[in-house]
Amino acid sequence: MSDSEMSEFASIVERIERGEVPMKNIERELICPICQELFTHPLILPCQHSVCHKCVKELLMPNHDDSLSTDAGSESSNPGSPRARVPSPSMEKLERLVRSGSISSPGWRRSSVTPRVTTFPCPGCQHDIDLGERGISMLFRNFTLESIVERYRQAARAAVAIMCNVCKPPVQEATKSCMDCKASFCNECFKMNHPWGTPKAQHEYVGPTTNFRPKVLMCPEHEMEKVNMYCEVCRRPVCHLCKLGGSHANHRVTSMSSAYKILKEKLSKSIHYLISKEDQVRTQISELDVLIHHTEENGQLAERRANEHFEHLFETLQERKTEMLRSIQQSRNLRVERLRTQVEEYQGMLENSGLVGYAQEVLKETDQSCFVQTAKLLHVRIQKATESLKTFQPAATPSFEEFVLDTSKEEILLKELSFSGVPEPPVIDLSRCCVYNEGLIHWRLSEDSLPTDHHIVEFRKLGAEEDEEEEPCWSATERVYGCSTVVSDLSSDSRYAFRVKSCRNGVFSPCSPEVTFHTPPAPVFGFLFNEKCGFSAERLQLSQRRDSVESVAGMSFLLAAERVQTGSYICLDYIIGDTGISHGRHYWAFRVQPNSYMVKVGVASDSKLTEWFHNPRDTSSPRYDHDSGHDSGSEDTCFEVSQPFTLVTVGMGRLFIPKASVSAAGDHSSRVLPMPQRIGVCLDYDAGRVFFYDADTMRLLYERQVDCSGTMYPAFGLLGGGAVHLEEFITAKRLSYL
Repeated sequence: MSDSEMSEFASIVERIERGEVPMKNIERELICPICQELFTHPLILPCQHSVCHKCVKELLMPNHDDSLSTDAGSESSNPGSPRARVPSPSMEKLERLVRSGSISSPGWRRSSVTPRVTTFPCPGCQHDIDLGERGISMLFRNFTLESIVERYRQAARAAVAIMCNVCKPPVQEATKSCMDCKASFCNECFKMNHPWGTPKAQHEYVGPTTNFRPKVLMCPEHEMEKVNMYCEVCRRPVCHLCKLGGSHANHRVTSMSSAYKILKEKLSKSIHYLISKEDQVRTQISELDVLIHHTEENGQLAERRANEHFEHLFETLQERKTEMLRSIQQSRNLRVERLRTQVEEYQGMLENSGLVGYAQEVLKETDQSCFVQTAKLLHVRIQKATESLKTFQPAATPSFEEFVLDTSKEEILLKELSFSGVPEPPVIDLSRCCVYNEGLIHWRLSEDSLPTDHHIVEFRKLGAEEDEEEEPCWSATERVYGCSTVVSDLSSDSRYAFRVKSCRNGVFSPCSPEVTFHTPPAPVFGFLFNEKCGFSAERLQLSQRRDSVESVAGMSFLLAAERVQTGSYICLDYIIGDTGISHGRHYWAFRVQPNSYMVKVGVASDSKLTEWFHNPRDTSSPRYDHDSGHDSGSEDTCFEVSQPFTLVTVGMGRLFIPKASVSAAGDHSSRVLPMPQRIGVCLDYDAGRVFFYDADTMRLLYERQVDCSGTMYPAFGLLGGGAVHLEEFITAKRLSYL
């Protein structure tokens, strides 16, 4: 950084420290995520988010009392305090948060005796917050945020003066606030309450304020102890008792002054970077404004087009409705007319009416020639009426079944009616993918994407030499209706490319960006930690599933410390897998906790394990363990002769290659590698060799000869705080999809 940049950086820091940042621009950062009001006595959750003390107390722990409530009550009872009161949240608001998803009710855990909540999801990040037995009393008050909120309040009500808390009416305007008395005074009252020559004269006073914070931050777990260290694992201040025997005993801590310096420097640099990129930020804001404008215009256009399509559908339906109703009406009129005509004909068959009456009158004719002339036609009509009577048949049917509509298919089509645009491509989630002999592939869709019908996963094996002119041949899975699938029958020690595409209404999205995975060099070897062989329950904590082990300080080790004269001679605690290897090539993977002090990983032979684990050893003897704690590498020369283990050292964010394997003597830089996030081990039993890999990239880190005369087991050694987590294999993951 140049001198000009340094001076600019210094001026920026000074502006920030003097509070010259416009307060009105930061209101967004001062709003409680629960009550949506300015913070009141904010508490820092373990996830580093802050919430109001009253929100936690009244919403999440309604029956819990602590010392902070007294402080809050004393302030609110002061009639001279100009601080605006924040409305108390209610259970109704909490229920609204639960229904809206801001706070998910399944994350709550309540006692069966009292309604007290012991676990609740953070409204900012949704991580579960376990308050434990101490409840909210274990949380720190965020005094820095509280001070900023108070400055914001004062800036927002600059015209409102802070009045003296001691004056008798008429009350005078305060000129000072005593941080020890936690009250504001005018000049006269301050002199009367802080006379010279008394202890009160030594009280600390500041300008008029309503925010009284303690001088020293005390530990919430050890109330009489000041916090003087910073835990880098939990990212919170701790006291020396927390480090000696509390919950932070195995955590890495640093001094408060060092943490203050480092964090302040990081924060200042970050602020300086953002301020230096102000032009870029403004440009991007302008671009976002343009995008907002285009989004609004395109959204309105899409609405108009969708409305036009539905109006066209409505018009088509109305036309079909009018036409079909007209057909029904015409058919009804025709049938009624035919039936009425038939009724008239049948009424003519009645006596003294119609045809019968006319025939009766004809019978009265006495002139034979005239009778024959008329009766011939009348007889034909009478015969027809007689036949009609014998074979009665209505002239029309009353049923309108031919006009019944079957709209089930159309209803299904309308319900499935959706936009015919191309779906957005999914994105493969690398953090959740896992590839061994089989590949577990996860992907996600954008939050605003429309529902899809199914997905297709395509994959192909990448060769060493690929012809760029030829189109690559992709294999595809069956239709996948979720957001993950298992791809089987992958070759060992091969590179595969994967991609995913979505389908909606028969239209496929573009393929997701390709991701590449390297399969292990051998089939996956499944095992759990063995709790019966070499496992020290005093110094190692094994998970219930036996897939994780953590090193902790044991009482026997502390008692044996009286005989330890040199701190470097300490012991490793070993643990092995519960399944052995007697032939073939096998691969397994695991994660070493990043803050682990020392962890050794590798393989062990059963030929010496029984003698090794059951032979009494003196923890105070320098000859107790082959690893003295020094990185001289001298133990590597006789390693295979004296020990049943073949191990590589991992710790403090590094992986250390044994000295005997490095050709250049004294070249330590080639021996120290960054610790991979996942470490893989491959044992070739038949060839008598063990390989260590970066499991994410399958890069070979180290290999060596190993004596495979007996059964070999995965082996681990832990020292001084650390943890190992075995990988969850594909076979276990697949159970959740069956």
